[in-house]
Amino acid sequence: MKIKQLTVVGAGTMGNGIAHTFAQHGFSVLLYDTATAQLDKALQTIAKNLNRQLQKGKISEVLKIECLGNIQTTTEKERAFSQADLIIEAVSENQAVKKQVFKDIEHYRKNNCILASNTSSLSITALGALCKNPAKVIGMHFMNPVPMMPLVEVIQGHDTDPEVIDTICQLSKQINKTPLVVSDAPGFVANRIAIPMINEAIETLLQGVSCVEEIDNIMKLGMGHPMGPLQLADFIGLDICLAIMEVLHQEFGQSKYAPSVLLRKLVAAGHLGRKTGIGFYNYTKDFKNPSVARQFQTP
Repeated sequence: MKIKQLTVVGAGTMGNGIAHTFAQHGFSVLLYDTATAQLDKALQTIAKNLNRQLQKGKISEVLKIECLGNIQTTTEKERAFSQADLIIEAVSENQAVKKQVFKDIEHYRKNNCILASNTSSLSITALGALCKNPAKVIGMHFMNPVPMMPLVEVIQGHDTDPEVIDTICQLSKQINKTPLVVSDAPGFVANRIAIPMINEAIETLLQGVSCVEEIDNIMKLGMGHPMGPLQLADFIGLDICLAIMEVLHQEFGQSKYAPSVLLRKLVAAGHLGRKTGIGFYNYTKDFKNPSVARQFQTP
């Protein structure tokens, strides 16, 4: 299937990154959000990230201009959903929110339009069941930051058409990503492994086994991880980590997937990591070189 018109739903971190990536590779992208201010912010972020790529010599001025020209924005549902060949949903990792968005899309979506969710843990089969044609529903889980990370985790729902899987895999290669196909299961592969590791690192901190920097450096220096698990949690967002752990705990029903009490406490306090300025680290003074958050500093 030829993808000519693509709509990205949600202009947050993942949505603007997905729009940026497709536009940079020559696709016409319509970025949809309910808030005009969020769309304006997304375009500013994309322009800033393109300037960073330009300064590093990764793109030319011509490509930057072409990329920005390939992106249009809208708050109108009919315009966003009725003509798209592919719709990529990238709203918050909340089942109720995603279900409502899927219902809105389904009201306008063409029969042959592929609907992909960027969900990092929720069931593609359950989302597909909301649609008249679940064979056209698939998971397309990008990693953050989207323009830089090479992986797309492609999730096949129970009813996903093999032709749709092939189309998404070929499309992923067109935007210079590596598609890896997985079955529909809680957390899929990436987050079924990564998020419990983060949760265990938080438990290790809570039990006083070691401190924030030591835990992160042990995993970096001893296990070859580019980023320690607590730093990674801040990068992902502690609220997202908690949401994924709750899905895993609910679906598997095993105590090893129970979210750490400390993770719940930080989310309740609004300390979500880099996006709020404070998580396990404090980013308010030096975003690139954060210090350990005050509550975790050793005497």
